[in-house]
Amino acid sequence: MKKLVAIIIALSLVITAYIPVQAADELTGLTLEKEMRAMIELGIIQGYNDGTVRPKDDVTREQFAAFIVRALKLPAAAPNYTDVNPSSALASAIGALQSTGIMKGTLDNKFNPTKKITREEMAITMARVLDQKNITVSVDSIIVADQNKFGSSDSIIAAKKTIAAKIINGFATEDKTSSAVLFKPKDLSKRDQVSAVIYRFIELMKTVETPEPMPEPIPTPEPVPTPPPVEVNTFYVASVKDGEIVKSTTSYKTFEEASKAFSSSSVDAILKGDDMIKIKSGLAYSTTNPKNYASIYSDTSLKTEITYIQKGREMKYIGSGPDYVIVQAGGTIGYAKHSEVDLIPSKVVIGQDYYSKNGSGMLNHYLYNHVTKKLESFYQVGPAPDFMNTSDKYYSYDGVQFYDNKGTLKGTFFPYFQFQSVRQPTNYTAEELDQYILTVLTEKEATKIARYANAVQKSKLVNLGTYLKEVESTYEVNAMFILAAAMHESDFGLSSYAQTINNLFGIGVYDSDPNAKVYAKPENSVYAFVTRYINGTYGLPTGSYANGAVPGNKTTGFNVKYASDPQWGSKIAGHMYRIDSALGGRDFGQAKLGITTPNSTLNVRSTPEVNSSNLLYTYKRKELGVNNIFGYPVVIISKEIGADGYYWYKVLTDTPSPSPEYGWIRGDLLRIIE
Repeated sequence: MKKLVAIIIALSLVITAYIPVQAADELTGLTLEKEMRAMIELGIIQGYNDGTVRPKDDVTREQFAAFIVRALKLPAAAPNYTDVNPSSALASAIGALQSTGIMKGTLDNKFNPTKKITREEMAITMARVLDQKNITVSVDSIIVADQNKFGSSDSIIAAKKTIAAKIINGFATEDKTSSAVLFKPKDLSKRDQVSAVIYRFIELMKTVETPEPMPEPIPTPEPVPTPPPVEVNTFYVASVKDGEIVKSTTSYKTFEEASKAFSSSSVDAILKGDDMIKIKSGLAYSTTNPKNYASIYSDTSLKTEITYIQKGREMKYIGSGPDYVIVQAGGTIGYAKHSEVDLIPSKVVIGQDYYSKNGSGMLNHYLYNHVTKKLESFYQVGPAPDFMNTSDKYYSYDGVQFYDNKGTLKGTFFPYFQFQSVRQPTNYTAEELDQYILTVLTEKEATKIARYANAVQKSKLVNLGTYLKEVESTYEVNAMFILAAAMHESDFGLSSYAQTINNLFGIGVYDSDPNAKVYAKPENSVYAFVTRYINGTYGLPTGSYANGAVPGNKTTGFNVKYASDPQWGSKIAGHMYRIDSALGGRDFGQAKLGITTPNSTLNVRSTPEVNSSNLLYTYKRKELGVNNIFGYPVVIISKEIGADGYYWYKVLTDTPSPSPEYGWIRGDLLRIIE
C-alpha cells in the first residue's frame, strides 16, 4: 500500500494521496499456505537465492534431510557417503540423519543427495522419526488400496503409520463406499506437501510431550456482578502475569500520577481506560484505524507528518507521553498518536520481524504482521554482509544497522541497489530486460498458482523493455528500477489494476480509499510514474517529498513518503538484484556510493570550489536518523583536490537534463558507504 501526493497547480492547489497496493506473495491462496508459512517462520523451510519459496517444486533427498534436521534440532555431523561432498551446504544435515539412522543410503554407500524424494521414501523417513520419538499408532484399520506399487512391505507399514498418525494424508479411491485410501507411493513430494507433513508432526509432538491435564470438576459459579464501565480518561497501571496483562484496581486521575506508580519494578504498563499507552520496554506497531496506517510526526504537536507506517508493521518503542508515543520508524525517531499505534510489552512479544543469512549467503527478511499475529512472508534483500553468521537472527528497523537479540549492534550494511541513485543507468539492453520478463513469468506459470496461469500471455510487462530503455534515455531514470517497481506493484503485470486499467504502479490507490488511475496502455502508467513522481515531487531536490533519488527506507529515499510499507525500498532493491543476477551481474556494485553527512542544507556545485555563480541546487535540511548515518545518497564518479585545498567529490546529480549531469560536493560533507 502506498501514499503519493501529486501537486497540480492550475487555478488552485489540489493534493491527492497515492498509495499503490502491495502484491500478494507466491504462498497466498495455496491450500497448504498456513502450514508452509509456519515452517518458514520456524526456519525449517528456507527460500532460494532469488527470494522465492517455490511451493510446487520437487524436494530432493538432501533438502528433505535438512528440513528434518531443523525440525528435530539435531546436531550437525559429518557424512561418510561416497557421493556427498563434506563441504557442501547440506552435508552436515545428511550426516546428522545418517548418525541417527533416520535416513539411510544404498548398499554401495551412496546417499543420492540430489535425487527427488518420493512419497514412499518420505513415509519411511517419517515412520522412523515416529519410532525415534516413541510414538506408537494402530495401523489395523488403515487400508492402502495401491500397496502393490510399494517397493517393500516395510514401506507399506511405514505409510500406514504416517496415515494413522495423521501426518501424511492418503487420497480417496473411486469407490466412495470404501474406507481404503490411495497413497501414490511413487509420486514426488512437493515443498508445500513436505511443509505440511513436518507441520503436522510438530503439532503431534505438542500433544505427546505436553498432554492436556484432566479437567477439574467445574463448580456452579456464583453470580458475578456486572463491573462498572471503564472511564476512558482514567489511568491505571498494569503488570504481566503468566503471559496476561493484569490491570490494577487503583485508578489515577492524571498521567503524571500513574507515572509515579509506573516506576515500580512490578509494573509493566500504563493504561488509559483499557488502552495501553506506555510500557517499560517492547514493540509498537501501526494498528487498525480508518487510515490503515500510522502517521509519524516531527514533534509532540502531532501536526507535521514526516513519514507513515503500514497497518500491522512494527516500530521500535522509545517512550510515551499522555498524548503521544515516541517510536523509531526506519532510522527516524518521531511521534505517533495513541489511536494509531498499539504497544506490546517485551514479556508478551510472541513474534517480530527478523533478518537471517541463508546457506547460500543471501539475506532474507522475515515479516511479522502484528494485527494478524503471524509471520506473513519473507523476501530476499540480496547478498548478506560478512559480519552475519548463517541462520542467526538479526534485528533492524532501518535495514542498515543490524542488532542481535540482546540489542548489541553487530554491523552496518547498505544494500547496494537500495541506495544506488536511479540516475545511474542500467547496463542491460531492452532485449535483455524482455528476456528476463519472459523468464520470470515462465517461472511463475510453473508454480501452478491460479493467479499466475497463462502469465506469459497475460502479463502487461511483456515486451515493455524497449519503452523502459527509451524512458531511461529521455528522463534519466534507471530502466531496471522502473521494471523492479512495476513487478513489485503489479504482481509481475498480473494484478487486477494492471490487467483491467493498465496501471502498473497502483497510481491513485489510497490506503484508506482505493481509486486507481486508468491508463489506455501500460506505457502510459510508466510515463506517469517517472514524470510525475520520480522526476517530480520525489526525485528532484526541489520536490516537496525529496529525500534522495534512491529506493531507500523510512529515513532516506523515495520510501520515506512514497510508501506506507517500510520495506518498499528494500523489496524493490531485491527485485533489482534478482534481475541483475539473472542477466549476468553487470550492474551490482558498478558505482561507488556515498551519502551526505550534514543535517543542515548542503549545496551541490558545478565546479569543485565555493563561489556565488556555481550553485546547481541545494539539498534541504534533513534528519540523519539513528546514529546519524542517513543523508542524501549519491553516486560518486571521481575525487580531486579543489583550489581551496579540500577534496571534492564529483557525483551524478539528482536532476535530469537539461541540468548538468555531474556536480561537486566537498569531501568533508560526504561519506563513502558500502
